[in-house]
Amino acid sequence: MAAAVLANRTSEWKTPKITVGSSGTGAWHIGQGPHPTSKKVWESAGYSYIHTARQFQSSDFHAFDLILVMDSSNFRNVISLADNNESVNKVFYLRSFDTSLSKIDPASEQFYELEVPDPYNQTIEAYEATLLMIERAVDGLLQELSNR
Repeated sequence: MAAAVLANRTSEWKTPKITVGSSGTGAWHIGQGPHPTSKKVWESAGYSYIHTARQFQSSDFHAFDLILVMDSSNFRNVISLADNNESVNKVFYLRSFDTSLSKIDPASEQFYELEVPDPYNQTIEAYEATLLMIERAVDGLLQELSNR
């Protein structure tokens, strides 16, 4: 869902040019399309996005300037693939850009407040709540990027 929101909201951007990729840190769904409920929710919100699951690779640090993760498990898994501080410094919790959460240090005991819960196989309301969290965080990210 985060990739759908970010790709749609930046599709017309020229500066900075935003290229959105999406990957997981596990191999569970490689090659599969989006979860049907995720797709239904983002399409109901007006987003159009095509997605095929892939696994995050260490080479992604060289391909992307910013790596956004959804939870602490993703954070640890991605950081473990970094081979230098420059790569580590590209990794952020998506919700750290939510202006209401931006004061939370990801290394503090409050890190869990920055996590986007995985609504996998939950109710459609859980997916909708997740989409709202993502939209607030993307709003903050885009505000920060447009100020640079």
